[in-house]
Amino acid sequence: MNIGLGAEQASGPISELSVTSSSRPGTDYTMAKRALFAPTYILAVIAVIWALQAAASIFAPVVCALFLIALVWPLQRNLQRLLPKLIALAIVVCVVVLAFFAFASIASWGFGRIGRSVLADSARFQGLYSQLAEWLEGHGVVMAGAWAEHFNVGWFVRIAQGVTARLNTVISFWIVVVVYVLLGLLDAEAAARNARVALSAQAAAALINGSSQAASKWRRYMLVRTLMSLATGSMVWALSAAFGLRFAAEWGVIAFTLNYIPFIGPFVATFLPTLYALAQFGSPQAAVSIFAGLNIIQFVIGSYIEPRVAGYVLAMSPFVVLFSVFFWSFLWGVFGAFIGVPITIALVTFCSQSSATLWIAQLLGSADRRNA
Repeated sequence: MNIGLGAEQASGPISELSVTSSSRPGTDYTMAKRALFAPTYILAVIAVIWALQAAASIFAPVVCALFLIALVWPLQRNLQRLLPKLIALAIVVCVVVLAFFAFASIASWGFGRIGRSVLADSARFQGLYSQLAEWLEGHGVVMAGAWAEHFNVGWFVRIAQGVTARLNTVISFWIVVVVYVLLGLLDAEAAARNARVALSAQAAAALINGSSQAASKWRRYMLVRTLMSLATGSMVWALSAAFGLRFAAEWGVIAFTLNYIPFIGPFVATFLPTLYALAQFGSPQAAVSIFAGLNIIQFVIGSYIEPRVAGYVLAMSPFVVLFSVFFWSFLWGVFGAFIGVPITIALVTFCSQSSATLWIAQLLGSADRRNA
């Protein structure tokens, strides 16, 4: 009996050891599989980023067209209930073209008047910059003098020539975008039907629901951004006029247009009037006062009012917002800086549609964890 009892006791550890030994090959295979896939995923992400940058002339107009389609689709849908589809489409496309023309016109007016004024007073700006360079060199910043050699009338002329050259590119870009918008609005309903036929019910629901939610968030984002830009531009206009800064209306228009680019736009809209105030008044105290007033406006609107107006739906980490602006501006330039945050909003929305990618939405500060 003792022998039998010892055999029973010995069989326990032996059997556990055999089970553990038999389970190790599967565990090692899973770990090896994950270790193999990790570099593959990284290489795939790098390849996608490279393709987005190399083929920016192809992908950027498509993304812009999808963004515009999402914005104007409710108008198209409502007009189709009252008018034939093609007539409704023509009206919507005309609205898009007129909106772009109006925005480009006011931006060109503001930047153009300021630019002509700077060119006319370039000698004064160059003198002020030379004084600043000497002051910096006296405090150990020896590289300032090298920059002063390039800060002259020819430098402004080269900038103006570069802006003129890029204008043709912008016009070509928007012509392609309008064509994509036209075709996209025609095929929007058909695309949804094709998705239900070609994909599984779960995949089709995730695609359609994600697209609908992303479009809704884009519309709310643009509405909030437009209202806050109008408020910022109006307050910058009032502040500039109160201080007696020349071109107060133009500075307000510049603040309005640049406020559509988070972080970078408000910084430029604050920095440029400060430099101009320094040249106009010749007083550092006046420039500092204007700089402080502009920063208070940007802080109150951007950090206090806008988050409360945007609400929980558009809440994202400030780090993610800043990274989106810089990352997409690196890929697609100024347009990337503008569209970076909407792209991130869409990415977060689609990731929240699946339990497998929900962690990405939560990591980026998604406000759609409960499909709110």
